[in-house]
Amino acid sequence: MALELDDVKRVARLARIAITEEEARSALPQLHGIFSLIEQMQAVDVSRVEPMSHAQEISLRLREDAVTEADQRDRLLAVAPAVEAGLYLVPKVIE
Repeated sequence: MALELDDVKRVARLARIAITEEEARSALPQLHGIFSLIEQMQAVDVSRVEPMSHAQEISLRLREDAVTEADQRDRLLAVAPAVEAGLYLVPKVIE
């Protein structure tokens, strides 16, 4: 991707970043380097690589999915200012 100085200034303006002419000129080769690395990564064939959820093979210790507290729904709803069908009623915020 051919990036020009005007593109750097435009992106900085869109991001609401105050950038001087000198800063834009120094950012241009850095951005070219970043885009070059992205192009290299996109060129790698990963069709035979299996997706993984973590960089290391770890397993989490899982606990049993069991109820540990008593049902307090009625007690909690009793102190609410407004309830309907077991749900809290709240004032409308968005018109």
